[in-house]
Amino acid sequence: MKKSNFSTNEEVFFEESVFDSLSSKKDLGNLEMPISRRAFFLVIIVMSIIGILFFSRIFYLGILQNNFYSARAEGNFGKETYTPGNRGIIYDRYGKPLVQNVPSFSVSVKIADFVNDSAEDKAALSGILEMPLGDMESQIMSQNIEKSASVVLARNVDPAKIIQIKSLNLNGVNIISDYTRQYLDGPIFSQILGYTGQDKNGEVVGKSGIESYYNEELKGQDGKTVVYKDARGKVLDSKIEELPQNGKDITLSIDYDLQKYFYNSLSQALANLGRTSGAGIAINPQNGEILALISLPSFNNNAFSKFGSNSEKLQILNSPYKPLFNRAVSGVYTPGSTIKPMEAVAALKEGVVTPQTKVFSAGYIEIPNPYNPSKPSRFLDWKALGWVNLYSAIASSCDVYFYSVGGGFGDIKGLGIDKLKSYWQKFGLGQKTGIDLPGESVGFLPDPQEKEKDKNEIWRIGDTYNVSIGEGDLQVSPIQLIDQIAGIGNNGIFYQPHLLKDAAPKVSIDLTSLNPYIQEVKKGMGETVSKPYGTANMLNSIPIAIGAKTGSSQVANNTKTNAFFVGYMPLQNPEIAILVLVEDAKEGSLNAVPVAKDVMNWYYNNRMQKNGVSL
Repeated sequence: MKKSNFSTNEEVFFEESVFDSLSSKKDLGNLEMPISRRAFFLVIIVMSIIGILFFSRIFYLGILQNNFYSARAEGNFGKETYTPGNRGIIYDRYGKPLVQNVPSFSVSVKIADFVNDSAEDKAALSGILEMPLGDMESQIMSQNIEKSASVVLARNVDPAKIIQIKSLNLNGVNIISDYTRQYLDGPIFSQILGYTGQDKNGEVVGKSGIESYYNEELKGQDGKTVVYKDARGKVLDSKIEELPQNGKDITLSIDYDLQKYFYNSLSQALANLGRTSGAGIAINPQNGEILALISLPSFNNNAFSKFGSNSEKLQILNSPYKPLFNRAVSGVYTPGSTIKPMEAVAALKEGVVTPQTKVFSAGYIEIPNPYNPSKPSRFLDWKALGWVNLYSAIASSCDVYFYSVGGGFGDIKGLGIDKLKSYWQKFGLGQKTGIDLPGESVGFLPDPQEKEKDKNEIWRIGDTYNVSIGEGDLQVSPIQLIDQIAGIGNNGIFYQPHLLKDAAPKVSIDLTSLNPYIQEVKKGMGETVSKPYGTANMLNSIPIAIGAKTGSSQVANNTKTNAFFVGYMPLQNPEIAILVLVEDAKEGSLNAVPVAKDVMNWYYNNRMQKNGVSL
């Protein structure tokens, strides 16, 4: 039996056998592979990105969002209370307040706490406030919490309801001392002042009128106080974070006494006629200050605050007479014969007539009818006036004269529609005056291209005749019309109408180059009052020289007549120009003149005499 070559005393290890086997191979050194440089580079990039993101987040949270998260942290153990900054007071030109802030209570909700209240508690609050639960929750959840952790849910809440709300002891619901806006002579000034209301964030903002136009100046800034508590609700400290700031007071150019007198005079005239709608404006031609502005029917703007009832508010909103519509600024009307002074200036400038050129009015003119020669087209005057020149044509409001200078007739070539429109635009028609009230209309200036585009009809000579006397498709706003008359009275200098007393007068149109012609027209406007045949001769009893023009415009397919009066005094250096509009007047301009006389007489006795204004 052979003897084994292996010694039984030797131990054989697996690792040794493996490495001995491998050591015999030539590529043993390839087992120790170095790590790639690319791997190190990728690791560095990843770690750098993580570091950048980490420190960016710290910078964003700790620096950029510090105020937000500080407020959130304070809100977790603090109770925020708000002190409203009062809205600015509005005064008339003599310092008489037109509005005041009256103390009241409002309900504020801290969003983070209120969301944890039960559905029953929220429904109870909704019922007390008479606010649909869905609307209440929508208002709360739409609040931008980065600006404020609380929202004013309801303002000017009745004290009896405040007691009910306190008894609920709801989380996050706070009662704050607030104020409500009270308008001292609601309907008389509502079209000027407008009213306030809440926006979607519960903040008080102007909704119309001066309250809206100057909202940024009038609104206050709420103050904030934080009361710190421990986990058991014990008050630890309090800190005023922001003091309330009141809004800016503003002074209007409005004359309180004139506004009230004008409003009552026009209201009474409408009542006597059985009519509801009209407008009145008084302006200083020398600087554009609005002294009075009336639109009827008016409305009680207190109905939109705690001083009016909900039924009154609904009645205003649903009225077919549209009392919220400001006729003086937003309404547009055919101006009738009040457009004639401007047209007379244009006719003199263009050499169509001279002041002495005479035209005969038999009560109508006729032009050939190419479609039926036996039936010529007839354009009526309001009555037969005989021979008239520029002055008497303005004073008596002769339509035949202005048919001739506008569209041409006989030996008079006429301005034609293109020059008429050019002068309308020169005098500011077809564009906003820039008055500081929202909703101003621009009106409409017709021409052949517009008619063909809108009605698919050609422009005819009859269209030119109609617009020459302020009829047809020509439409202007009352504020545009009185601005034009004030500019004529002021010898061609037009100031932008404005209600803010401190606003610097701004020349909007300079037509002083037309002053020689304007002076001739002003003579005719003077005779409108001073001559027995003048359509405003009723004003002649006022002991001061007055320039005026009346107008009647046919509307609703000639079934209704709007009555206009425009005028100014004194004649040569006017301190006031006024407009009176009576919608659907029974006897045309005759219904507007008595109101004008009443108001101008009051102004002469109560303002001009005291200031020593000369004739």
